[in-house]
Amino acid sequence: MDGLGFGRFLWVLIWLAASAVAHAAGPVETNVFAVQGVAVDETDKDAVSARNKALVSVQVKALGMLASKLASPEVAAEIAKMEEKDVVRLLRSLSIEEESTAPGRFIGKFTVRFQPAAMRRLFGKYGVSVIEDQAQPSLVLPVWKSPEGPQLWEDNPWKKAWIGLNAQQAIVPLIVPLGDLEDTEIITAQDVLNQDAVKIEALRRRYDVKTVLIATAAPSPEGGVRATMSGDSQLGRIVFDKTYQAEDGAIDASAALAAERFHGVMTEKYKQIRSKQIAAARAEKEAQTSRALPVAVPFSSPSEWNAIRARILSAPGVLGVDVSTLGGNGAVIQLIFTGPVESMRVSLQRTGLNFGQVGGTWVIQPM
Repeated sequence: MDGLGFGRFLWVLIWLAASAVAHAAGPVETNVFAVQGVAVDETDKDAVSARNKALVSVQVKALGMLASKLASPEVAAEIAKMEEKDVVRLLRSLSIEEESTAPGRFIGKFTVRFQPAAMRRLFGKYGVSVIEDQAQPSLVLPVWKSPEGPQLWEDNPWKKAWIGLNAQQAIVPLIVPLGDLEDTEIITAQDVLNQDAVKIEALRRRYDVKTVLIATAAPSPEGGVRATMSGDSQLGRIVFDKTYQAEDGAIDASAALAAERFHGVMTEKYKQIRSKQIAAARAEKEAQTSRALPVAVPFSSPSEWNAIRARILSAPGVLGVDVSTLGGNGAVIQLIFTGPVESMRVSLQRTGLNFGQVGGTWVIQPM
């Protein structure tokens, strides 16, 4: 297939992937190598050419956004220099969130998903290790306390702040309900404020998540917004209550700042939890990994050797004793055990044996 033919074939594949849009509620796919809400506005000789141009530019833009989120500014700057032909090879799929066309123009917003294996290799080249295991997705119910009354489904600064966060694919994924007819029939803003357990549970089941977080906000008399969040999650009990004010003092910017800070705290908390879990798993794996150590065992008679050998084999953590050499007054063995040496020392002490180094040689002998 020549270059031109491959190019046309690639556009067809991209466009077919882009056309697969899921609007229904239900289990939401999350992927740390995906970017939501990537906006493009391209012009060309006609709408079709502008669309094809947008399908490439959106991938380049999404990769830059992802690199800025997962890597240092220096690494992100290097990745931003990649050629378009190399970027499109990383694509897994595109989904159209919004689109409109005009003569010679295409405007759209996409979710861009990259191939995990390819992205691992790309970031690995720069020494970046990405935490891929995400937290369990949480459904956020943002209630705006306006002077006209509480709002959940209406257009308001608080709802826009959470939608604009685009955190569905984040390390700590947050899902904002669609607000379609079924959602509005299930629950109202007042139901959320009343914490109506039956209606909240119905919405949770619709989106197939384990956690529902209630986030409220209202204009603060001092400026900005006072924002709260509560709920039980994989991270533990979530409780936020703070006033945020953007530099320009605008309500929309202050609401966006509050949502961003809330999500930032949750992300850092999850990273701490995962780091501890990973460290514990690594320690457990190391403890379970067997090792062999050459050890001298002095004795004065065959009966003493048999008694010492029996004690060694009875010590917790010992997997075996392989005899390398055996003489009249001692043996050299390969001691096969699990866990660190210090733990083995304690185990042998419990059987009445000392385990330590003498002149650089490991020795086991009666206490």
